[in-house]
Amino acid sequence: MSEDEPGQVTDKPAAPIANKAKPPENPFADIIINVLVPVLVLSYLSKEGDKFWHVGPMWAMFVALALPIGYGIWHYFKYRQMNVFSLVGLFSVVLTGAITIYLWSGGPSVRKNAALLFGIKEAVQPLVLGSLLLITHKMSKPLFHVFVYNDTIFDLPHIEAAIAKKGTETDYKRLLWKATLLFCGSFLISSVLNLGLAFYFLGDLDPLSPDWRELYNNDVAKITGWGFVVIGVPILVVGGCILWYLVAGLKRLTGLKSEMILQAR
Repeated sequence: MSEDEPGQVTDKPAAPIANKAKPPENPFADIIINVLVPVLVLSYLSKEGDKFWHVGPMWAMFVALALPIGYGIWHYFKYRQMNVFSLVGLFSVVLTGAITIYLWSGGPSVRKNAALLFGIKEAVQPLVLGSLLLITHKMSKPLFHVFVYNDTIFDLPHIEAAIAKKGTETDYKRLLWKATLLFCGSFLISSVLNLGLAFYFLGDLDPLSPDWRELYNNDVAKITGWGFVVIGVPILVVGGCILWYLVAGLKRLTGLKSEMILQAR
């Protein structure tokens, strides 16, 4: 590794021969099966009409929940591993099913606390993730490394070698802690938005309506669909800002250029 000027590393060492590659995750499959398909199922299959796909609200909810669960089980047995996103998706599906069973078991009408219960469920998920970010920060595999600071995006061996050479380990740990806190903030915002969406869509659900199950399914579909847009987009924006913050901090602490910090594409 050579240096053209003090503190500025110019040559990137050759990458070591990789071990057997892990199976690549497919975020589009996760989005389609855990978000898009359940939204379509709840929106179009919940009716009780003369179309063959009008299976009714009970079966529509069953199909909408079974698809993500089935996909999660298939993914685990195929790759023998469960990523964080799959676990969160399964956790959400199980909670949705449990809350739906409770709300639908109140007799001929939906229970009046539907918006509150569903809102709490939606708000708890990002709060749990945010808490895990803090809890795992000093563990061998912090959750922040899974979401953001991983070897898919960053050249970690090169970065850590430069940090050790510069003797900036303390500042390096402080940088990662600040980035973790910023990422936790995005989950806190997500939690508040999730709660608001649940009250917005389920708050005016008429518990005495003859087709309240169908209306409930439609509202859950809207919460799921809009939640992906209203919450996912801000998290992507915050994630982009954190990425910029990390790269700028790492350049300062290591003397490396951006192309040496980030993995080649």
